[in-house]
Amino acid sequence: MYRKKTGGWLKHFDFIILDLLCLQVSFALAYAVRMGPSSPYSDEEYRSIGIILLLADVAAVFLLETFKNVLKRGYYREFTATFRQICAVEIIMIIYLFTVQKSVTYSRFVIYLMAVLYLCTGYFGRIFWKGLILRHRAAAEKRSLLIVTRHDCATEAVVNIREHEAAELQVTGIAVVDRDMAGEKIGDVPVVAGEKDVVDSVCHSWVDEALIWLPGNEAYPEQLAAQLAEMGVVVHIGIFRSGGSGGIRQFVGHMGDYTVLTASISYATPLQQFVKRAMDIAGGILGCLITGILLLFLGPAIWIVSPGPVFFAQERVGRNGKRFRIYKFRSMYPDAEERKKELMEKNRVGGGLMFKIEGDPRIIGCKVQEDGTVKKGLGNFIRDHSLDEFPQFFNVLKGDMSLVGTRPPTLDEWERYEPHHRARLAVRPGITGLWQVSGRSRITDFEEVVRLDTKYITEWSMGLDLRILAKTVAVVLGRDGAM
Repeated sequence: MYRKKTGGWLKHFDFIILDLLCLQVSFALAYAVRMGPSSPYSDEEYRSIGIILLLADVAAVFLLETFKNVLKRGYYREFTATFRQICAVEIIMIIYLFTVQKSVTYSRFVIYLMAVLYLCTGYFGRIFWKGLILRHRAAAEKRSLLIVTRHDCATEAVVNIREHEAAELQVTGIAVVDRDMAGEKIGDVPVVAGEKDVVDSVCHSWVDEALIWLPGNEAYPEQLAAQLAEMGVVVHIGIFRSGGSGGIRQFVGHMGDYTVLTASISYATPLQQFVKRAMDIAGGILGCLITGILLLFLGPAIWIVSPGPVFFAQERVGRNGKRFRIYKFRSMYPDAEERKKELMEKNRVGGGLMFKIEGDPRIIGCKVQEDGTVKKGLGNFIRDHSLDEFPQFFNVLKGDMSLVGTRPPTLDEWERYEPHHRARLAVRPGITGLWQVSGRSRITDFEEVVRLDTKYITEWSMGLDLRILAKTVAVVLGRDGAM
């Protein structure tokens, strides 16, 4: 029977259980060292800590994707992954203790000793368990695989399968469909059939699975696939290589009565989507409250220096081309959009795909003096400290934006986009993002912006979002605040 590969964090459920056990053992040992030979679960207050630790560990596994590619990691990478997991659990634990105002009730010695013990038990536990799994795979009987392909693709196909599936599959033969090579060898693998005798070959020399890889303009071998499947052979049809598709993720699903291969550069499980949206709602509520407080101070200041609306609304392009109105505290003069055309020749970003100039005279109070120095005003203060961004938390609550994503372009910028630029909006746009915290004031090459945004989309995880949010706070409080 074919063993389907599982995906996501459930693929390494055994490692998660092992990690939870190591954490609880470390907690019990640390308690016994500090309090004497007794169990923390007999203590009502410490019993709650044990439960919180379980939840914190599961949350850290999910957010940091701790066990992704765990079987391919070496000793050093495993140690760093274990250390990150411990730090996440400790931070969650400390935040919980301060939040419930019980940080003085519990022994700090127990919490910190538990971390040291957890590092040791967790790390060596993972190394031991990986060794068992890899030894078991090496000893297990491999499934035989027949590769059906063209002669010019055969060597690459064999190398590819051996590189990625060597633990479970053994290539026992090749069927070359575009020329007669029966009896020859490609590398050390025999050519056992041509196009017309693949089925006869399988009948006389049984194989467990077959990979049909016919790239280019070759017709889909529907009859061959059906015949092999009817014989009980597990048939894999190669569509295109994931390794050469620039971060595109593929998975098989159903649409109507069709079995389809779905490809996308952005993919998240329903659970990941739920957690991201829940974080957006929580952050949006908090941000709107802060916006209300800022309005009490910024509203009168903006109106006094530059009479007109306190808020600035502009139509932007969101996810997959959806248009929406973005809201900001006004940091520019009311006629800023009309004056933009006059200043376009000074734009630091070529092609009009974004707009950046030094000493922008449209900003409230900003002037370029005769000696070339820039005199900053109220608008610069608002932008430098990212105060103009706070009304966008209302966009986050509405669902037009997310806390972390890619910046939404204006309509005129969007119209100039080339096809690969549109990848930036494969996800919901965000208040902050990867390129904003990667030296946004110094980036004037729009292709670099696209590269960073695409990197964010293809490598997205909840852990990456949390790191970007943390870095955003550091950037805003530092010298470069404008987003």
